[in-house]
Amino acid sequence: MRVTLHRAMLTYADPAASVHTASSGPVAGLDTLYLLVDTPHGAPVVGEVRINCAYLNGYEPDTIMRAAVAMLPTIDWAAGADALLESGAGQGQIAPVRMLLDTLLHDWAAKARGVPVARMLAPAMPGNANGPGGDEIAHATNQTLFLTPMDVFLARAEAYVARGFRDLKVRLGADADDDITRIAALRARFGRDVHIAADANGVWGEDHARRMLDRLATYDLSYVEQPVAPGDWAMLDRVARTSPVAIMLDESMASPADVERIIDLPRTVMAHLKLLKFGGVAPVMAAVRRLRAEHVGFMTGQMNEGGIGTAAVLHVAAATAPDHAELYGADGLSNDPATGVTYGAGMARVSARAGWGVDFNPTGTTLVTEYMVA
Repeated sequence: MRVTLHRAMLTYADPAASVHTASSGPVAGLDTLYLLVDTPHGAPVVGEVRINCAYLNGYEPDTIMRAAVAMLPTIDWAAGADALLESGAGQGQIAPVRMLLDTLLHDWAAKARGVPVARMLAPAMPGNANGPGGDEIAHATNQTLFLTPMDVFLARAEAYVARGFRDLKVRLGADADDDITRIAALRARFGRDVHIAADANGVWGEDHARRMLDRLATYDLSYVEQPVAPGDWAMLDRVARTSPVAIMLDESMASPADVERIIDLPRTVMAHLKLLKFGGVAPVMAAVRRLRAEHVGFMTGQMNEGGIGTAAVLHVAAATAPDHAELYGADGLSNDPATGVTYGAGMARVSARAGWGVDFNPTGTTLVTEYMVA
């Protein structure tokens, strides 16, 4: 059995689609690791993680890569996917490395069963994988408008709406009046034909957050994401209890402990669950079960990521029917070695073939290392 680790820098065909938020600044591309295992099931199984996300998780790309390389000989690859998932293989690794391994193991386990991952996660899942239209896994998604000049901002919004996307999330910046102007322009242009949300990426202080939430309430937003920095749960509670707009927590949600904390907040606060922060599909599914039991709303989402990372969260969305979904990460990538995620009519889609339903061609990636299993 051959285990290989690959690396690639993914870029968008349209530079205006590239990441640029208040917390990240401009990001030129998606630095991505791929983990492949040749198995007896035909095509190799594959996992993925984006590694240039230090602005989110504090881990530099080289730190993640070194941790991934060091992990390979610690895994009992001969045990197979089911045993490795059941044993919690990779626990103790940093979250990005856990995601890399977890996404590979879910692809492996589903291919061994001959089913898409979504059906493995939710055997009775209606529609997509085992009902009408069962040839694909599909779910509605938002699209995000990053920090760009106003003419580019509006042109991208027009393009998304023309493609059938009716949920638009606006990344907010440092200038409050500019943020309000952009939100107002969207509402004036599209009226109630689109749902608008906003994302502050945790850059506001408490007083500024209160003022902005009051101002934004005029525009009938679906939610405002991470209005204040993570960590101060008492402040989040105070802001939430006076906010006229629903709040979505993103940067605040990175562990089972965070799931327990959000349960104590008002039910106008929702959780944005990302595989990259929690460490893969399995911990996100556990978080969903806990939130559902306590009637807390949630979104399944992602960073801007490649086709496998996007397919992974798409399968989770299809299996869990979240309140909101953010699946746009692979839309418009020009050099993604993982192909098969498509977008249109407000939806993200992949084939309902076994595993993630995507094809992977390592040509164009850089081989980092390989590990042979006897």
